[in-house]
This record gives sequence, C-alpha cells and structure tokens, in this order.
Amino acid sequence: MKWTFVIAYFNEAEYLAATLDSLGAQTRKPFRLILVDNGSTDGSAAIARATTLSDVEIVHLSETRPGKIFALETAMPHLATEFVAFGDADTYYPPDYLAIAEAAYTSPDVVAVMATDVPPDAAKALRKRRHNRIASWLWPKQTHTGGFGQTFRTAALVAAGGYAERHWSYVLMDHEIMQRVVKQGRVVYPFDLWCIPSERRTDRTRVRWTLPERLLYHFTPAMAKDWYFYRFLGPRLNARKLGHLNLREKTWKQ
Repeated sequence: MKWTFVIAYFNEAEYLAATLDSLGAQTRKPFRLILVDNGSTDGSAAIARATTLSDVEIVHLSETRPGKIFALETAMPHLATEFVAFGDADTYYPPDYLAIAEAAYTSPDVVAVMATDVPPDAAKALRKRRHNRIASWLWPKQTHTGGFGQTFRTAALVAAGGYAERHWSYVLMDHEIMQRVVKQGRVVYPFDLWCIPSERRTDRTRVRWTLPERLLYHFTPAMAKDWYFYRFLGPRLNARKLGHLNLREKTWKQ
C-alpha cells in the first residue's frame, strides 16, 4: 500500500458522502483513508462511519480541539505509506486522481505533487489548469493550490515538521506548510491533476490575505520567504485575528 488519503471534516453532512464516493472510485488501489472528525454535530461522523469502500482501509479518528490544524495534526502519527494526499470533505476527486499524482513522482527529489482546483464548467476548468501550469513554471517555489489538492512524499512532509499548530496557527496554513516542504525538494503541478471543490468557496472573506500581501508573496525571493511568513505575514494575520478557527466559519450559511 503506497497511499494514505486524509480528510478532516466538521459538519459536512451535505457533501461528505459524495466526496467519499469519488475516493471509492479511484483506480489506484488499495489505499488507506484517514477520516478525522473535528467535533461534528450534524451527523457527519455517522455518515463517515457507515461508509465502506472496496479496497480502501478506512481509519476513523476524532479530535475534539476545534480547528482543522489540530485535526490534521492528529492524523500525522498515522501516516505510514510512501505518499499522502490531503483533501477536503466537499471536493470531487476524479477516478484517476491518485494514479496521476503517483506518476508525477518521477524521482526522489520530487517531494510534493499538487492539484489544480477547477470549476465544473469545462472551458473555465481548462483555463484554470493552463493558468496554473504557467504560474507554477514562473514561481516554482510558491504555492498555487489549497489544502483540497495537496499530495506529499510522506518522508519529506514529516521532515518538514508536518501539519502542526506550533508552526502556524493562522489561515493560509496550506501555503505555510509548502514553505517548509519546498525546502526538501521539488514541487510539481501536473496539467492533468485537478479536483472540483464545492462552489460555496467563492466567499473567502474571512480567510484571505490582502492584495498587497499576496503580491508581496509572489515577488519575495525564495530565500526571503521565511521572513515573509514568520516576520511579516504571521504578525499581520494575528493583528487581524485571522487564526485557523476562521476556517470553521461557514459564511455561506449566514
């Protein structure tokens, strides 16, 4: 068994079953699926525990401390396969997702393989994939995807410290962890590796950085990225109270 897929969930009863169905349809099997319940109250845990998938070993974990970073940290000691994928409970993964990701680990220096998030519309999806291909070529040491589409060589992720609240307690944790992992080797963005997050993600008001912060991220040299995250961006997010708990807010329901 080469793969572990990790999904941390909090009140995702509306989407979780469909996401798990898409993972059950993967062509690359067997694999281990770690599902971490982060204190759901809407029946999500019951949906997860009732799920059975052919050739998929499902491990159920629970983390009562609120916050996705704690849930992912809980999963870290259970990673025992060569590769690990992290996904979200409201995202569709096409059947060849893991197979394409594995094929991109062409040499030991490739430590992460990232997917592009695309909309359901085929033409718009193609434009987004083309955009990410160019952006990842121009800025190979930066992050061009979110936590819904990350895969790692497990040894590199562990060597970088993995997901842990002590490293980063703010939003944009998917970008910060890549700042640590990219020091271990190369990150690639295969053109054919994509997934479809739910469209509710269009409202990211409480979890985003400002335009100047984003521009500075792009134009800060790789050797200065530690300064950017830990001396510049972190304190600014802290001042705006943009901690990791903001990721639990379901603004589309308000």
